[in-house]
Amino acid sequence: MKSKNTKKTAHVSDTKIRTVKELSELIKNKKTILIASVKNLPAAKFQEISKKLRGKAVIKVPKKNLILRALDSSGNETVKELKNQINDSVAILFSDMDAFELAMELIKSKSATKAKTGQEAVEDIEVQPGPTDLIPGPAISELGALGIQIQIDKGKIHIKDAKIIVRKGEKISAGAADVMSKLDIKPFSVGFIALCAFDAKENM
Repeated sequence: MKSKNTKKTAHVSDTKIRTVKELSELIKNKKTILIASVKNLPAAKFQEISKKLRGKAVIKVPKKNLILRALDSSGNETVKELKNQINDSVAILFSDMDAFELAMELIKSKSATKAKTGQEAVEDIEVQPGPTDLIPGPAISELGALGIQIQIDKGKIHIKDAKIIVRKGEKISAGAADVMSKLDIKPFSVGFIALCAFDAKENM
C-alpha cells in the first residue's frame, strides 16, 4: 500500500514538472501573454471560444501555483509582475498575435446573455420605448410594478417611455429579470475578459 502511494506522488510530481516546463516554453517563445478572467464562464462557452481561437492562441487554465512557478522561472522581472493578476479563475493565452489584436478577438467572441435574479448590474439597465410582442394580461402589472408606462396598440403592449429598471451596482430582482426575459433584453455578455496583456518578445 505504501508503495502505491509513493508511485502516485511521483506521478503527480512529474506531471507538474512537465506542465511548468510547457508553460515556461510558451512564455519564452510566444510574442504575447494575455491573462483573461473566465469566472462564471459556462464550459460550453469556454469550448466555443477555444475553438474560435484555434491556430491563433494557445489557451491554458493551469493551477495557480504552476503558472506562478513558470513565471518565476522566466528570469524576466517584467514577466514576473503578471503574478499580481493570477487567481483561480483565469486563463492564460499565449499567441504570436499582437496583444491588442488578441484582446479584440476576445471581445468579438463574447455573446449577450439574459439576466438572472441576484446578479449585480454592471451598468444602468434601461427598457426602451416602442412596440413589444406582449399581449395584455399579467404582463401589464409586471411592467407597471417596475414603473414602466405602457399603452395597448393593435392588441399588443407598447412601451411609452424609456425607463431604467435597474441601476448600476444594484441587484436584479426576480420581477426585473422576468420582464427582461419577456422583452428579450440581454444586459450581460459572457466570454473571456482580458485583464492584462504583455508583449513578451519586446521585453525579453
